[in-house]
Amino acid sequence: MEKKTFEEQEAQFTEYLQKPPYPVDEMIALIADVPAGKGDEWTALALTAFAEAQDFASAFKLVKARKAELAAKVRGTGIRDALRKTAKDRLLLAFIDSVGFDVRPVNESIGRLDRLLSFQPGALVLSQAWGLGEVKRLDYFYRKVTVDFRTRKGHQLTFEAACETLVPAPENHILVTAKADPDRIKNMLAEQPGEFVKAMLTSFGDMPITRLEELASTHGFVKTANWKSFWERARQDLRKDKLVEIPTRRAEPLHLKAKVEDYSDTWFTAFSQMTEPKSILSAVRELEGESKIKAMLAEEDKAAKIAERLRYALKGARKVDDALYARLAICLDELGLDAETVAKARAYLWGAELGQEDARYLTAVKTLPARETSALVAFLSKDDPDNRKLALFAVLPKMCFPFLSATLDYFKTDAACEEAVANLLKQPQAPATLVTYVLGRYEDFAAWTKLPALIVILTHAIALGEGKQGGETLRMQNVIRRLFADQKWLEKIFSLLQPADQVLFFERFQASIAWDPSTHHLIVVRMTRIVPELASHQVKKVEVKTIERITSMRSYAERKAAYQKLVNVDIPKNAHDIDVARGYGDLRENFEYQSAKDEQRALLQKQTLMQEELNQVKAVDFSEVVADEVRPGTTIMIRTAAGEERAYTILGEWDNDLDRNIISNKTKLAQNLLGKKPGDSFELPDAEGNVSAASIVTISELSVELREWVKVPAGYSL
Repeated sequence: MEKKTFEEQEAQFTEYLQKPPYPVDEMIALIADVPAGKGDEWTALALTAFAEAQDFASAFKLVKARKAELAAKVRGTGIRDALRKTAKDRLLLAFIDSVGFDVRPVNESIGRLDRLLSFQPGALVLSQAWGLGEVKRLDYFYRKVTVDFRTRKGHQLTFEAACETLVPAPENHILVTAKADPDRIKNMLAEQPGEFVKAMLTSFGDMPITRLEELASTHGFVKTANWKSFWERARQDLRKDKLVEIPTRRAEPLHLKAKVEDYSDTWFTAFSQMTEPKSILSAVRELEGESKIKAMLAEEDKAAKIAERLRYALKGARKVDDALYARLAICLDELGLDAETVAKARAYLWGAELGQEDARYLTAVKTLPARETSALVAFLSKDDPDNRKLALFAVLPKMCFPFLSATLDYFKTDAACEEAVANLLKQPQAPATLVTYVLGRYEDFAAWTKLPALIVILTHAIALGEGKQGGETLRMQNVIRRLFADQKWLEKIFSLLQPADQVLFFERFQASIAWDPSTHHLIVVRMTRIVPELASHQVKKVEVKTIERITSMRSYAERKAAYQKLVNVDIPKNAHDIDVARGYGDLRENFEYQSAKDEQRALLQKQTLMQEELNQVKAVDFSEVVADEVRPGTTIMIRTAAGEERAYTILGEWDNDLDRNIISNKTKLAQNLLGKKPGDSFELPDAEGNVSAASIVTISELSVELREWVKVPAGYSL
């Protein structure tokens, strides 16, 4: 069709303005087709016409279509006023005034108004906090929208809050489906768990499995107690579904692809243009997983392009991400591509960079997935294997646990490996990772004759269990403690020890004071059950009379509330995390599982300690205290050597409130004051530990304010 002249366009636009109903779509098209200046002029004319006709719908449609041009030339208040002139409905006017044309960017205000207009009674909306809801009422006077959610009926939000937190619910959203056709969801959960997961990903986007579980529970689809069995069934389905990528790590998201890749020339063209190193590696590994790589490598041009992209990615990862660099180098090597680049990459990973303490491969393994560490050991050892293995054995103490495990597994039958390990274990302080690995798999080393006696390694382990550790050593300490608490492991260890070494092991462990008392006692009892003769070597506890322990009713109630939260919230959540983590593969290499178990040990230890303290400490209100000398429940006025007077109130051992000058009876200052009387002198410690002379001026009972403070706070109980 021949393009109209400007005069013809102007005549056409003028005709459109003559009378409503206005053909707004045609008017927008004409405005977009004329020079910018004329477009602005015609927009103003159209808005004036819409105002006269009180045609808000046409005006807002024009404003949305021209928002970019309007934002550049017109203030938000101008657009607001133009829209107000087209509306006579009070609700519309309230909407227009609520979206912030005077304080927000024009584009944002128009978007918020568009969203508000969709919130009509009966409309379905989504809230991140409350899920699916149905709009029930709109109040123009108070500018509020009332929404019924599944778990919160009649929830009211201001128009402004609604713009922030609500979005129109798409028809294909799983929550909409659940409302309209609940039987379909029930069928999916029972018969097609994989399809249910895909529907969740379509509705909520890619997410980690833990988030998927949380949403499924929150919206009433799958009970927490049933999640493990449901996820096992769903994972079976998803493994067969090429649209879904299941992560190997708990923190990584499930990914739903838009379509199944056909790995055609179009795919390869897109691959050829990739620039992100991680994406390039993922694409190549995907080809391997789909058994497509062999066919592509058979084509010379495609093989060359794959090698070129991997080289490009290798260059991008160099000195940026050592773990990714190692994975890319291994991939190139496994595919048999570009031997020269592979050799340079291997040399790069071996050689220490200027100013860097460790070789690159030692940095790489810190973040390398555990399943890929064995491939790295093989890659590093490929050229000049005799010298390379000796170089690896020399840095065993520096290796992280997964890499040390992979290295020893790879060279387990090598005599030089046995000698290196034996020499390290014979040292006064053996590497924590090596002690943990050897003890955890001791039977695997039955053929090794150069290792020190088992009792020597056990002594290293007991020493590792003691003291405050950090980083990798702390993780090894926790593993050792789990081993010692394992009945079957203990039985096996005692079966391998001579009677004299059994006694030595038992006595050395019994003397260790670093373990929490309940766990230590449990292990000692287990040892005596495994070898009853050890009971004669058990040290009997001597009962010591202790001074009564007291604290205020307030502090006791607060400590009890913290204990109840630990028992009723923190520990059950940890147990749930452990249950979830069991689904992530081999428990020996499952970091999430081990971390959750470590947290469980800490929580249970904390529970034991808090329970003992709550049983031993008595809650008092200090109402019967006589102020004839300094004791818990008295307020003391002191005078320093400089003549300054200060007041302190000594209460129980859990009491501390600096704003009220309340101090615990366990503090150094309180200990120096206890038993003193007016006129007595004492040593006054400062923050740095220095002391100066001071004297007691007066001793008095608690004030009315302090007597109220020591009582049980509202909302707490003893």
